[in-house]
Amino acid sequence: MSHRVLASTLTAAVLLTVPALAQVPVAAVKTAPAASAIPRTADGHPDLSGVFTNVTTVPMARPANCGDKEFYTPEDIAAGMGGARGCSKPGDTPAGRGGGRGGAAAGGRGAAAANIDPETGQPALAVHYDTSQFGLSGNTIVKSTSMRTSIITGPDGKIPPLTPEAVKRQQERRAFTAAHQWDGPETRPLGERCISWPSEGPPMLSEGYNSDIQLVQGEGFVGLLQAMIHDTRLIPTSGGPALLPDSVHQWFGSARGHWEGDKLVVVTTNFTDKTNLQQAPTTDKLKVTEKFSRIDANNVLYEFTVDDPGTWTKPWSGEVTWTKIDSPIYEYACHEGNYGMANNLSGARATEKKAAEQK
Repeated sequence: MSHRVLASTLTAAVLLTVPALAQVPVAAVKTAPAASAIPRTADGHPDLSGVFTNVTTVPMARPANCGDKEFYTPEDIAAGMGGARGCSKPGDTPAGRGGGRGGAAAGGRGAAAANIDPETGQPALAVHYDTSQFGLSGNTIVKSTSMRTSIITGPDGKIPPLTPEAVKRQQERRAFTAAHQWDGPETRPLGERCISWPSEGPPMLSEGYNSDIQLVQGEGFVGLLQAMIHDTRLIPTSGGPALLPDSVHQWFGSARGHWEGDKLVVVTTNFTDKTNLQQAPTTDKLKVTEKFSRIDANNVLYEFTVDDPGTWTKPWSGEVTWTKIDSPIYEYACHEGNYGMANNLSGARATEKKAAEQK
């Protein structure tokens, strides 16, 4: 499918982006551009369209050594602060985690530094792709510059605690997974099954690699295509009530958008109760509010708020800058050459057979 066809239809099955070679700086202080400077569509709304990367070096939760410091100063950056180091300088004691969930990951749904699978809570497989070999990491990818100490906004800079009910669900799911993870395809992680990737959201966060998003805008609709795993969200922007009744639930929920001045606001409800967000088992009452606003010709500010009273003790919010890249989105063929699931399950059956023979 061509790039031209995608732009005209707002739908596609595509993925994986060729990375650019430069880093594009973004102003540390958010300044609203003059209305006349914002590119606009024929219906007068800001033109948000383009292919963007949401890769960032900012951790999800604020490093513990930053306290309530929400932004670095230029002097802090010059001294070597930032990223995983947090508010310590080179040679100082390591930053430590941000306290609470999400402190380990710059993106995704909260994969911890101990290599924990974000869906199952179990140790992840140690062998994966060498992303540097394919130009998918390091200085070969575009990153927006940010002075934030964490993606999570506010004085805490971290995801709030789980409710007691959510802790119980989390423990039950992890116990089930530990006992049944090799039973069959249905008990394998969604990412391994090429159904959804942990960071697709909403909220849409950095995948770590292939963190590219195409936004296509037309009158009354926007389309959001994420490179990995190849999902498209088609969102009406004319406002109005939720599109689905309360009894209908979907992996990515049901989204409805409206404009508040020059900011596109998208509210998503009707999620399933089978997914995880930042390692937390959410309920079907999850609501995610996203806001998209044009910063300048090359950058869009993406803000989000997560609210699920059955999972967290209070709502939490974050923001990431998306930077435009000069590249189309290419196909991410998730199952092409994917021998992992068949090999894992056949290995489990072989292990069971051997155990039975030894009895």
